[in-house]
Amino acid sequence: MAKIGVDAGLLSDAVIGSSRDNRSTMWNFIVRNVAQRLILLVIVSFVAHSFIHLAPGEPSEVDPMNPRMKPEDIAKIRAAFHLDEPLYVQYAYWIRDLATGELKSFKDSQPVLPKIWDRFLNSLPLFILATILVWTWAFPTGIYGAVFRGGMYDRGTVLLSYALISVPGFFLSYLAILWVVGWFGVPVISIKTFGMEHAELPYKIMDRVWHLVIPSIMAAIGGIAILSRYVRSQMLEVLGQDYVRTARAKGLTEDAVIYGHALGNALLPFVTMFGLLLPGLIGGSVIFEQIFAWPGLGRLGYEAILSRDFPIIMTLNFIAAVLTLLGTLISDILYAVVDPRIRLH
Repeated sequence: MAKIGVDAGLLSDAVIGSSRDNRSTMWNFIVRNVAQRLILLVIVSFVAHSFIHLAPGEPSEVDPMNPRMKPEDIAKIRAAFHLDEPLYVQYAYWIRDLATGELKSFKDSQPVLPKIWDRFLNSLPLFILATILVWTWAFPTGIYGAVFRGGMYDRGTVLLSYALISVPGFFLSYLAILWVVGWFGVPVISIKTFGMEHAELPYKIMDRVWHLVIPSIMAAIGGIAILSRYVRSQMLEVLGQDYVRTARAKGLTEDAVIYGHALGNALLPFVTMFGLLLPGLIGGSVIFEQIFAWPGLGRLGYEAILSRDFPIIMTLNFIAAVLTLLGTLISDILYAVVDPRIRLH
Protein backbone atom coordinates (compact mmCIF):
# COMPACT_ATOMS: atom_id res chain seq x y z
CA MET A 1 0.00 0.00 0.00
CA ALA A 2 2.83 2.36 0.83
CA LYS A 3 4.42 1.63 -2.54
CA ILE A 4 1.15 2.34 -4.30
CA GLY A 5 0.82 5.66 -2.42
CA VAL A 6 4.36 6.65 -3.36
CA ASP A 7 3.76 5.78 -7.02
CA ALA A 8 0.52 7.77 -7.02
CA GLY A 9 2.29 10.76 -5.52
CA LEU A 10 5.05 10.55 -8.11
CA LEU A 11 2.45 10.33 -10.88
CA SER A 12 0.62 13.38 -9.50
CA ASP A 13 3.86 15.36 -9.31
CA ALA A 14 4.67 14.35 -12.90
CA VAL A 15 1.26 15.51 -14.14
CA ILE A 16 1.58 18.86 -12.32
CA GLY A 17 5.10 19.31 -13.64
CA SER A 18 3.97 18.52 -17.18
CA SER A 19 1.14 21.04 -16.91
CA ARG A 20 3.56 23.71 -15.68
CA ASP A 21 5.96 22.94 -18.52
CA ASN A 22 3.14 23.27 -21.05
CA ARG A 23 2.11 26.67 -19.66
CA SER A 24 5.73 27.82 -19.62
CA THR A 25 6.21 26.63 -23.19
CA MET A 26 3.06 28.45 -24.32
CA TRP A 27 4.14 31.72 -22.68
CA ASN A 28 7.62 31.42 -24.22
CA PHE A 29 5.98 30.82 -27.59
CA ILE A 30 3.78 33.93 -27.22
CA VAL A 31 6.62 36.18 -26.02
CA ARG A 32 8.93 35.02 -28.80
CA ASN A 33 6.29 35.56 -31.49
CA VAL A 34 5.32 38.98 -30.15
CA ALA A 35 8.97 40.09 -30.20
CA GLN A 36 9.41 38.83 -33.76
CA ARG A 37 6.27 40.64 -34.91
CA LEU A 38 7.32 43.91 -33.29
CA ILE A 39 10.59 43.84 -35.20
CA LEU A 40 8.74 42.96 -38.40
CA LEU A 41 6.28 45.80 -37.78
CA VAL A 42 9.10 48.35 -37.66
CA ILE A 43 10.57 47.01 -40.90
CA VAL A 44 7.20 46.93 -42.68
CA SER A 45 6.27 50.43 -41.54
CA PHE A 46 9.59 51.88 -42.73
CA VAL A 47 9.38 50.14 -46.11
CA ALA A 48 5.76 51.27 -46.61
CA HIS A 49 6.69 54.82 -45.59
CA SER A 50 9.58 54.85 -48.06
CA PHE A 51 7.51 53.50 -50.96
CA ILE A 52 4.76 56.06 -50.38
CA HIS A 53 7.21 58.98 -50.34
CA LEU A 54 9.17 57.66 -53.33
CA ALA A 55 5.99 57.53 -55.42
CA PRO A 56 5.53 60.42 -57.89
CA GLY A 57 3.59 63.41 -56.60
CA GLU A 58 3.43 65.34 -53.33
CA PRO A 59 0.68 67.25 -51.50
CA SER A 60 2.19 70.49 -52.80
CA GLU A 61 1.60 69.23 -56.35
CA VAL A 62 -2.11 68.43 -55.97
CA ASP A 63 -3.10 71.56 -57.85
CA PRO A 64 -0.11 72.57 -60.00
CA MET A 65 -2.32 74.67 -62.29
CA ASN A 66 -3.35 77.00 -59.47
CA PRO A 67 -2.03 80.43 -60.54
CA ARG A 68 -1.87 81.57 -56.91
CA MET A 69 0.57 78.80 -56.01
CA LYS A 70 4.02 80.36 -56.14
CA PRO A 71 7.34 78.51 -55.78
CA GLU A 72 7.92 80.05 -52.35
CA ASP A 73 4.48 78.80 -51.24
CA ILE A 74 5.37 75.28 -52.35
CA ALA A 75 8.66 75.55 -50.44
CA LYS A 76 6.79 76.60 -47.28
CA ILE A 77 4.42 73.63 -47.61
CA ARG A 78 7.33 71.22 -48.04
CA ALA A 79 9.10 72.67 -45.00
CA ALA A 80 5.94 72.60 -42.86
CA PHE A 81 5.38 68.90 -43.57
CA HIS A 82 9.12 67.98 -43.51
CA LEU A 83 8.95 66.92 -47.15
CA ASP A 84 12.37 68.47 -47.78
CA GLU A 85 14.03 66.19 -45.22
CA PRO A 86 15.63 62.76 -45.92
CA LEU A 87 13.31 59.75 -45.76
CA TYR A 88 14.60 58.47 -42.44
CA VAL A 89 14.06 61.90 -40.87
CA GLN A 90 10.52 62.04 -42.26
CA TYR A 91 9.92 58.57 -40.82
CA ALA A 92 11.14 59.72 -37.39
CA TYR A 93 8.85 62.77 -37.51
CA TRP A 94 5.91 60.56 -38.52
CA ILE A 95 6.52 58.09 -35.66
CA ARG A 96 6.88 60.95 -33.19
CA ASP A 97 3.70 62.69 -34.30
CA LEU A 98 1.78 59.42 -34.41
CA ALA A 99 2.87 58.46 -30.89
CA THR A 100 2.04 61.89 -29.46
CA GLY A 101 -1.26 62.24 -31.34
CA GLU A 102 -0.07 65.37 -33.14
CA LEU A 103 -0.14 63.84 -36.62
CA LYS A 104 -2.42 65.90 -38.85
CA SER A 105 -3.96 65.38 -42.24
CA PHE A 106 -2.46 67.18 -45.22
CA LYS A 107 -5.95 67.67 -46.65
CA ASP A 108 -7.77 69.49 -43.84
CA SER A 109 -5.18 69.75 -41.01
CA GLN A 110 -7.39 67.62 -38.74
CA PRO A 111 -5.78 65.15 -36.26
CA VAL A 112 -5.34 61.80 -37.98
CA LEU A 113 -6.11 59.40 -35.12
CA PRO A 114 -9.54 60.86 -34.15
CA LYS A 115 -10.43 60.96 -37.85
CA ILE A 116 -9.53 57.29 -38.30
CA TRP A 117 -11.28 56.35 -35.04
CA ASP A 118 -14.57 57.89 -36.22
CA ARG A 119 -14.38 55.96 -39.48
CA PHE A 120 -13.40 52.80 -37.58
CA LEU A 121 -16.60 52.99 -35.53
CA ASN A 122 -18.55 53.18 -38.80
CA SER A 123 -16.72 50.25 -40.41
CA LEU A 124 -16.88 48.00 -37.34
CA PRO A 125 -20.61 47.09 -37.45
CA LEU A 126 -20.43 46.53 -41.21
CA PHE A 127 -17.42 44.25 -40.77
CA ILE A 128 -18.92 42.31 -37.86
CA LEU A 129 -22.29 41.70 -39.51
CA ALA A 130 -20.70 40.68 -42.83
CA THR A 131 -18.31 38.30 -41.04
CA ILE A 132 -21.14 36.71 -39.05
CA LEU A 133 -23.15 36.19 -42.23
CA VAL A 134 -20.19 34.61 -44.02
CA TRP A 135 -19.25 32.16 -41.29
CA THR A 136 -22.77 31.18 -40.26
CA TRP A 137 -23.92 30.51 -43.82
CA ALA A 138 -20.77 29.14 -45.46
CA PHE A 139 -20.07 26.32 -43.02
CA PRO A 140 -23.53 24.69 -42.97
CA THR A 141 -23.75 25.06 -46.75
CA GLY A 142 -20.37 23.44 -47.35
CA ILE A 143 -20.82 20.67 -44.76
CA TYR A 144 -24.27 19.72 -46.01
CA GLY A 145 -23.05 19.72 -49.61
CA ALA A 146 -20.13 17.40 -48.74
CA VAL A 147 -22.29 14.99 -46.74
CA PHE A 148 -24.84 14.72 -49.58
CA ARG A 149 -22.35 14.91 -52.40
CA GLY A 150 -23.87 14.72 -55.86
CA GLY A 151 -27.41 15.45 -54.71
CA MET A 152 -29.66 18.23 -55.91
CA TYR A 153 -28.69 20.45 -52.98
CA ASP A 154 -24.98 19.98 -53.62
CA ARG A 155 -25.27 20.65 -57.34
CA GLY A 156 -27.48 23.68 -56.77
CA THR A 157 -25.15 25.26 -54.20
CA VAL A 158 -22.09 24.59 -56.37
CA LEU A 159 -23.75 26.25 -59.37
CA LEU A 160 -24.94 29.20 -57.26
CA SER A 161 -21.52 29.63 -55.66
CA TYR A 162 -19.71 29.76 -58.99
CA ALA A 163 -22.29 32.22 -60.29
CA LEU A 164 -21.85 34.51 -57.28
CA ILE A 165 -18.07 34.30 -57.57
CA SER A 166 -18.22 35.19 -61.27
CA VAL A 167 -20.60 38.16 -60.99
CA PRO A 168 -18.86 41.34 -59.76
CA GLY A 169 -19.97 42.52 -56.34
CA PHE A 170 -20.52 46.10 -57.47
CA PHE A 171 -22.97 44.89 -60.16
CA LEU A 172 -25.00 42.93 -57.60
CA SER A 173 -24.92 45.96 -55.31
CA TYR A 174 -26.40 48.22 -57.96
CA LEU A 175 -29.11 45.66 -58.67
CA ALA A 176 -29.86 45.43 -54.94
CA ILE A 177 -30.12 49.21 -54.66
CA LEU A 178 -32.51 49.41 -57.61
CA TRP A 179 -34.62 46.53 -56.29
CA VAL A 180 -34.85 47.77 -52.69
CA VAL A 181 -35.58 51.36 -53.66
CA GLY A 182 -38.04 50.32 -56.39
CA TRP A 183 -40.02 47.79 -54.33
CA PHE A 184 -39.84 49.25 -50.84
CA GLY A 185 -39.26 52.92 -51.60
CA VAL A 186 -36.70 53.33 -48.82
CA PRO A 187 -33.20 54.84 -49.05
CA VAL A 188 -30.20 52.56 -48.63
CA ILE A 189 -27.37 54.96 -49.47
CA SER A 190 -25.12 56.36 -46.73
CA ILE A 191 -25.13 55.47 -43.05
CA LYS A 192 -28.47 57.13 -42.24
CA THR A 193 -31.45 58.79 -43.87
CA PHE A 194 -31.25 62.53 -44.35
CA GLY A 195 -33.43 64.33 -41.82
CA MET A 196 -33.37 61.57 -39.17
CA GLU A 197 -31.18 63.59 -36.79
CA HIS A 198 -34.20 64.86 -34.87
CA ALA A 199 -36.19 61.62 -34.89
CA GLU A 200 -36.86 59.57 -31.75
CA LEU A 201 -34.25 57.01 -30.68
CA PRO A 202 -36.16 53.84 -31.79
CA TYR A 203 -36.59 55.27 -35.29
CA LYS A 204 -32.92 56.24 -35.43
CA ILE A 205 -31.90 52.69 -34.49
CA MET A 206 -34.24 51.16 -37.08
CA ASP A 207 -32.94 53.53 -39.73
CA ARG A 208 -29.31 52.70 -38.92
CA VAL A 209 -30.01 48.94 -38.97
CA TRP A 210 -31.82 49.21 -42.30
CA HIS A 211 -28.89 51.06 -43.86
CA LEU A 212 -26.50 48.48 -42.42
CA VAL A 213 -28.23 45.32 -43.66
CA ILE A 214 -27.99 45.75 -47.43
CA PRO A 215 -24.24 46.65 -47.60
CA SER A 216 -23.44 43.82 -45.16
CA ILE A 217 -25.30 41.27 -47.27
CA MET A 218 -23.61 42.48 -50.43
CA ALA A 219 -20.18 42.35 -48.75
CA ALA A 220 -20.87 38.83 -47.43
CA ILE A 221 -22.20 37.20 -50.62
CA GLY A 222 -18.80 36.69 -52.24
CA GLY A 223 -17.28 35.42 -49.00
CA ILE A 224 -20.09 32.90 -48.50
CA ALA A 225 -19.65 31.55 -52.03
CA ILE A 226 -15.87 31.16 -51.71
CA LEU A 227 -15.71 29.87 -48.14
CA SER A 228 -18.50 27.32 -48.66
CA ARG A 229 -16.45 25.77 -51.50
CA TYR A 230 -13.41 25.50 -49.23
CA VAL A 231 -15.47 23.92 -46.45
CA ARG A 232 -17.02 21.42 -48.88
CA SER A 233 -13.66 20.34 -50.33
CA GLN A 234 -12.08 20.04 -46.89
CA MET A 235 -14.99 17.96 -45.58
CA LEU A 236 -14.84 15.67 -48.63
CA GLU A 237 -11.13 15.08 -47.99
CA VAL A 238 -11.69 14.28 -44.31
CA LEU A 239 -14.69 12.02 -44.95
CA GLY A 240 -12.47 9.82 -47.10
CA GLN A 241 -9.90 9.22 -44.35
CA ASP A 242 -9.38 5.80 -42.72
CA TYR A 243 -10.38 6.91 -39.23
CA VAL A 244 -13.78 8.04 -40.53
CA ARG A 245 -14.37 4.64 -42.16
CA THR A 246 -13.24 3.00 -38.92
CA ALA A 247 -15.74 5.06 -36.93
CA ARG A 248 -18.52 3.97 -39.27
CA ALA A 249 -17.39 0.36 -38.99
CA LYS A 250 -17.71 0.57 -35.20
CA GLY A 251 -21.42 1.24 -35.63
CA LEU A 252 -21.44 4.92 -34.68
CA THR A 253 -24.33 7.01 -35.92
CA GLU A 254 -23.78 9.21 -38.96
CA ASP A 255 -24.13 12.37 -36.87
CA ALA A 256 -21.47 11.13 -34.44
CA VAL A 257 -19.13 10.32 -37.33
CA ILE A 258 -19.63 13.67 -39.08
CA TYR A 259 -19.78 16.04 -36.13
CA GLY A 260 -17.72 14.08 -33.63
CA HIS A 261 -14.86 12.85 -35.81
CA ALA A 262 -14.77 14.52 -39.22
CA LEU A 263 -15.84 18.09 -38.54
CA GLY A 264 -13.20 18.90 -35.91
CA ASN A 265 -10.35 17.87 -38.19
CA ALA A 266 -11.89 19.50 -41.26
CA LEU A 267 -12.10 22.88 -39.54
CA LEU A 268 -8.44 23.03 -38.44
CA PRO A 269 -7.23 24.90 -41.57
CA PHE A 270 -9.92 27.54 -41.01
CA VAL A 271 -8.38 28.48 -37.66
CA THR A 272 -5.59 30.14 -39.65
CA MET A 273 -8.12 31.82 -41.92
CA PHE A 274 -10.00 33.18 -38.90
CA GLY A 275 -6.97 35.17 -37.75
CA LEU A 276 -6.66 36.84 -41.15
CA LEU A 277 -10.11 38.43 -40.80
CA LEU A 278 -8.78 41.40 -38.82
CA PRO A 279 -7.11 43.20 -41.75
CA GLY A 280 -10.52 43.25 -43.43
CA LEU A 281 -11.38 46.14 -41.13
CA ILE A 282 -9.15 48.41 -43.24
CA GLY A 283 -9.74 47.47 -46.85
CA GLY A 284 -12.22 44.63 -46.91
CA SER A 285 -15.21 46.73 -48.00
CA VAL A 286 -13.73 49.59 -50.04
CA ILE A 287 -15.94 48.88 -53.06
CA PHE A 288 -19.13 48.53 -51.05
CA GLU A 289 -18.39 51.56 -48.89
CA GLN A 290 -17.90 53.58 -52.06
CA ILE A 291 -21.07 52.28 -53.72
CA PHE A 292 -23.26 52.75 -50.66
CA ALA A 293 -21.51 56.00 -49.62
CA TRP A 294 -20.66 54.39 -46.28
CA PRO A 295 -18.18 56.58 -44.35
CA GLY A 296 -15.80 53.81 -43.32
CA LEU A 297 -12.07 53.17 -43.19
CA GLY A 298 -11.88 51.79 -46.71
CA ARG A 299 -13.48 54.88 -48.18
CA LEU A 300 -11.22 57.10 -46.06
CA GLY A 301 -8.15 55.36 -47.46
CA TYR A 302 -9.46 55.66 -51.02
CA GLU A 303 -10.07 59.38 -50.61
CA ALA A 304 -6.63 59.83 -49.00
CA ILE A 305 -4.94 58.18 -51.99
CA LEU A 306 -6.75 60.47 -54.42
CA SER A 307 -5.73 63.57 -52.45
CA ARG A 308 -2.20 62.30 -51.65
CA ASP A 309 -2.87 62.63 -47.94
CA PHE A 310 0.31 60.91 -46.76
CA PRO A 311 -0.39 60.88 -42.99
CA ILE A 312 -3.74 59.13 -43.49
CA ILE A 313 -2.30 56.63 -45.97
CA MET A 314 0.72 55.77 -43.82
CA THR A 315 -1.30 55.46 -40.63
CA LEU A 316 -3.84 53.18 -42.30
CA ASN A 317 -0.99 51.06 -43.67
CA PHE A 318 0.50 50.89 -40.19
CA ILE A 319 -2.83 49.85 -38.64
CA ALA A 320 -3.32 47.23 -41.38
CA ALA A 321 0.13 45.81 -40.62
CA VAL A 322 -0.66 45.71 -36.88
CA LEU A 323 -3.96 43.93 -37.53
CA THR A 324 -2.31 41.44 -39.91
CA LEU A 325 0.45 40.55 -37.45
CA LEU A 326 -2.03 40.36 -34.57
CA GLY A 327 -4.29 38.10 -36.63
CA THR A 328 -1.47 35.72 -37.50
CA LEU A 329 -0.42 35.61 -33.83
CA ILE A 330 -3.98 34.72 -32.79
CA SER A 331 -4.08 32.04 -35.50
CA ASP A 332 -0.80 30.51 -34.32
CA ILE A 333 -1.99 30.42 -30.71
CA LEU A 334 -5.39 28.95 -31.59
CA TYR A 335 -3.80 26.36 -33.85
CA ALA A 336 -1.42 25.30 -31.08
CA VAL A 337 -4.33 25.05 -28.64
CA VAL A 338 -6.72 23.04 -30.83
CA ASP A 339 -4.08 20.76 -32.36
CA PRO A 340 -1.78 19.11 -29.78
CA ARG A 341 0.44 17.81 -32.58
CA ILE A 342 1.82 21.32 -33.06
CA ARG A 343 5.15 21.74 -31.25
CA LEU A 344 5.80 25.14 -29.71
CA HIS A 345 9.53 24.71 -29.20
